[in-house]
Amino acid sequence: MLDLRRIRFETDAVREQLAKRADPTLAASVDEVISLDEERRRLIQSVEQLKARRNEASKEIAERKQAGEDASGLIREMKEVSARIAEYDSQLSVSEARIEQLLLEIPNTPILAVPSGDESASQHVRSWGSPAEPADWRKPHWDLGAALGIVDLERGAKVAGSGFPVYVGAGARLARALINFMLDVHLREHGYLEVTPPYLVRSQTMLGTGQLPKLADDAYHVESDDLWLIPTAEVPLTNLHGGEVFDPDDLPRHYASYTACFRREAGAAGRDTRGLIRVHQFDKVELVRFERPEDSEAALEELIGQAEKILQCLGLAYRVILLAAGDMAQSSAMTYDLEVWSPGVERWLEVSSCSNCTDYQARRASIRFRRERGGKPEFVHTLNGSGLALPRTIIALLENGQCADGTIELPEALHPYMGCTRIEPV
Repeated sequence: MLDLRRIRFETDAVREQLAKRADPTLAASVDEVISLDEERRRLIQSVEQLKARRNEASKEIAERKQAGEDASGLIREMKEVSARIAEYDSQLSVSEARIEQLLLEIPNTPILAVPSGDESASQHVRSWGSPAEPADWRKPHWDLGAALGIVDLERGAKVAGSGFPVYVGAGARLARALINFMLDVHLREHGYLEVTPPYLVRSQTMLGTGQLPKLADDAYHVESDDLWLIPTAEVPLTNLHGGEVFDPDDLPRHYASYTACFRREAGAAGRDTRGLIRVHQFDKVELVRFERPEDSEAALEELIGQAEKILQCLGLAYRVILLAAGDMAQSSAMTYDLEVWSPGVERWLEVSSCSNCTDYQARRASIRFRRERGGKPEFVHTLNGSGLALPRTIIALLENGQCADGTIELPEALHPYMGCTRIEPV
């Protein structure tokens, strides 16, 4: 969340930065926070004055009683003072709760380099490789998966409903190969520490990374236990250090994790219903970094390069997009997307999103560090990125690797993991 003091003392700058997100409701939210904060401080001052008066009167009442004098007038006054204190405390609780709610809803302020506006204002940064040439024999991945016997969408729907694919035989092996390959690259070459986190998390954990309250409708909730199926490993990995203070030598800290991810996609109902483009359960290798504030912008560039390395090793043509502020997630201050070309649907598909969340998540989850022993704790900067998400990576491998004879040529990097050079019909 944003720092309340920053909103209070840098109001115009915060308004200007949030305006880049192209959401007209945000200015009103900032104004309401300012108004409530002023009311809160007035109430606190009034309560402190009344409590000071009550303390003085209590001593005076005791002195009068000890001297045998009448203290009934003061006692009546103090009953009124106590009632006013209780009334102000109640008003204060309401104001503070509303401020907390607004701070949880107001998104992060974009970094200066982020373009203003909605998705249409996002900027193409660079491209790598050449997409597969068009050919009459090319098929979309859902036809390829069925013909090869490696993806069974119908049986997945029978078991769990649409959006829950089943990988079979070489399809299951391909998914496992990609996971192992990506983890090996990130652990061995990029220096990440592998972590296997829980797939179910508490509400406070979802709150810490910004999934709650905004994205509650897109997540699966186990009401009886108040636990949530993770939409991404970013959620448990970032919150591993919730409420902690890193020592001076603890940063940077880099984690890599493979998990299944679960998303209801309530806000995307009816979109991309065929194949693997948009599913409710999918596998992903996630990268999470904890950095000093002055290092986070350079860390984001390094993070996107590490995700690019995977695509380059797989020989998949891709492009890098700098998202406009209005297209970024709530917690992000700057986001790059990696997109691969899908000949089957003739469009670019996102396979990785890499974000610098600055101190936004750290404030929500209370994750801090000390620059020196005994120093004042500061909030860390958190970053996260897909390295990569599997469904659309598999789409790209199948559709770009398909040959005229119906087989799929695999990239050399996967040969030792697959134990073969191509996928053939069963």
